[in-house]
Amino acid sequence: MARVLVLRNRDVRRAVVGIPEGHKHVRAALELADGTVLVLQEATLANLLRAYVAVLTHPTRKAVELALAEVEGKEGYARFQLLETGRAEEELVKELAKYA
Repeated sequence: MARVLVLRNRDVRRAVVGIPEGHKHVRAALELADGTVLVLQEATLANLLRAYVAVLTHPTRKAVELALAEVEGKEGYARFQLLETGRAEEELVKELAKYA
């Protein structure tokens, strides 16, 4: 069984978002209360933000699933992307309820 980690505000000691010295892309480092540090690279942040905005701003959409896909040929984009799967929203909403 997969390990489930639910992050709430109280679980995040601090977050640092920016472009690291010597790099060109944004990263986010989340330092958790237990000392764990999660680092999200720009492509991951962008994909999550895109899904978040798609659900937040759509009048009826309730969930989106992103899955890993290898995409070639689009200049300026990471080769590995998180793309929408088209899975039924009802299934996704039920799945998310398990983690609430």
